[in-house]
Amino acid sequence: MENLLLAIFLTIAIATILNILLRKFDISHIIGYIITGTIISNLFGFNGLSIHSIELIGEFGIVFLMFTIGLELSLTKIKKMKDILLTNGLLQVVLNVIVIFLLSYYLFKLDFNSSLIVSLAFSLSSTAIVLTYLKKSKDILTPYGQKSLGILIFQDLAVIPILLLMTFLSQENLSIGEVLTQTILSAIAVLAFMFTIGEKIVNALLKFSAKTELEELFLGSVFSILIGASLLAHSMGFTYSLGAFIAGMIIADTKYNVKVESDIASYKDLLLSVFFFGVGTKIDVMYFLENIHIIFFVFVFAMFFKAVVIYAIIRRNADKNSSAKTALALAQVGEFSFAIFALAGSEKLITQDMASFLILVSVISMIITPFMLSHIYKLSSYFEKEFYESDVITPIGLQNHIIVAGFSTLGRRVAKDLKERGADFILVSDNLKHVLLARKLGYMAYFGHLNKLPVLESLAVEEAKAIIITTSSEHNKRLISEAILNFSAHTNIIMKIEDAQEKKNLNDLTQIEFVDASYEISNVLVNHALS
Repeated sequence: MENLLLAIFLTIAIATILNILLRKFDISHIIGYIITGTIISNLFGFNGLSIHSIELIGEFGIVFLMFTIGLELSLTKIKKMKDILLTNGLLQVVLNVIVIFLLSYYLFKLDFNSSLIVSLAFSLSSTAIVLTYLKKSKDILTPYGQKSLGILIFQDLAVIPILLLMTFLSQENLSIGEVLTQTILSAIAVLAFMFTIGEKIVNALLKFSAKTELEELFLGSVFSILIGASLLAHSMGFTYSLGAFIAGMIIADTKYNVKVESDIASYKDLLLSVFFFGVGTKIDVMYFLENIHIIFFVFVFAMFFKAVVIYAIIRRNADKNSSAKTALALAQVGEFSFAIFALAGSEKLITQDMASFLILVSVISMIITPFMLSHIYKLSSYFEKEFYESDVITPIGLQNHIIVAGFSTLGRRVAKDLKERGADFILVSDNLKHVLLARKLGYMAYFGHLNKLPVLESLAVEEAKAIIITTSSEHNKRLISEAILNFSAHTNIIMKIEDAQEKKNLNDLTQIEFVDASYEISNVLVNHALS
C-alpha cells in the first residue's frame, strides 16, 4: 500500500512540476505526461505496480474521448459525413497499407508477415492526441478538422478487422471465412441491440435519473451506459471505444447530450492523462539512445510517406491548405499500433526486439505530434493561405480600430451596434462557424486565438483603440487578457463579467475596464419598473 501511495505521489508531483514548466514554453501537457511515465518507469520501476492495470485505465481515456465524439455525431450528421468517413477513410487506410507494405518488403527487406503488420499499424493515426487538440482548439469545426475526424473514426472501425487478421495469422486452424462470418454476425447483433433495446434503456435511464435532480444519480446513469456499451462491444470482439462511440451517438439524439458531455469532461481528461502516462512507460531510454539514429530515420520516413498519401487523397476535393493540415495532423502512428505490435510479438509473428523498436517509433511520432498541431497553421500556410486564418494573414495595417473577441450572442450585438455607429472594427473568433457567419453578414472577421502572438501581431493589437472581450469563459478571458497585456501593456481592454466574484477573480489584471452584467441589467430592470 505504501509503495502504491508513493508511486501515485511521485507521478502526480512530477507531472505537475513538468507541466508547469512546459506551459511557460507553450508546450502541450501531453508531452509532460509522457515524460512523467518515462521517468517513473525507468527511475522508479513502478515500485511493484502493474503496468497492465495502468494501460487498462488509460485505455478508458480513449473510450471517454470517443464517447464525447459520439455525442456530437448523431446519425443525421454521420450520413452527411459519409463521403469523408467512407471514401477518404477507406482510401487512407488501404493506400497507406499498400505504400508502407511495399517499402517495408522491398526497401527494408522484411518478411511478408512483418511487412503486413508494420503497414497495418502505421496506417492508423492517434485518435487520443489529434481529437483532443481538435476539440480544445475548436479546429474540429474547420474543414480540415471535419476531414480528420471522419478519417479517425474510420480508422477506429478498421482496428477491428486488423486485430481479427492478426488472430487469423497467428492461428492456422481458423479459416478466414469463419473469422469474417463471426465478425459480421457480431457487428449486426451489437448494432441491432444498441439502436433498439439499448436506445430505449438509455433514454429511460437518463429520463428517470434527471427527474431525481440528484447529480450523482445522473452521472451514475451516464457511466452505466458508457461502460456497459463498451463492455458489450468488447465481449463481441470489438474495441471498447467502438461501443462508447455508439452510446454517444444514441445520446446525441436526446436532449441530454450537452449536459452529459459537460459532466464527464473532467473524467475524460484525467483518464487521457493516464493513457499518455502509459505511453511514456513504453520508452526504454537505454534502447532508445543506442538506436536513436535508426528510430528517427524510420519515424521521419514513415510520417513523410503517410502524409503524402493523405495529402493526395484530400486534395481530390479540397484546397491545398486543408489538404496539408489534414496530412500533417494525421501523419503520426497512433495508439492502437501498441496493441497490434504487442499482439504480434506475443504470437511470434514478429520478434520482441522488432516489437520494442516499432513501439518506440510510434511513441516518438506521438511526442512530436503536439508540436506539429500547435504550429499547423504556420506549416500549412506554405502551401496556401486562407482568408479566415489570422495566424497567417498579412498584418491588416489599421489604426484606432476596435477588435471584438467572440461572435456569439453578445458579440453579434456589439458588432451590430458598432456598424450602426460607423466605427472601424474587426472580429476574431476561435469558432469557424461564427467567422463564416460574420463574413456572410459583411463583417471583417478572422479565425484565430487572440492569446497567440501571431494573431496579436496580424490584427495590429498595439494600434487598436480598444479590445472588447465578449467570451463567457473566465479561463479564456484571463488567457486573452494576459496575452494582450504582455504584448502591449497599455491596450484598452473592455470585458463583460457576470458578477462580483468573477471581477474579484480577475482583479489582478490591470488596464481592464470591467462591465458588470448583473449590475447593468439590474439598472435597466429598475428603470423600466419605475417608468
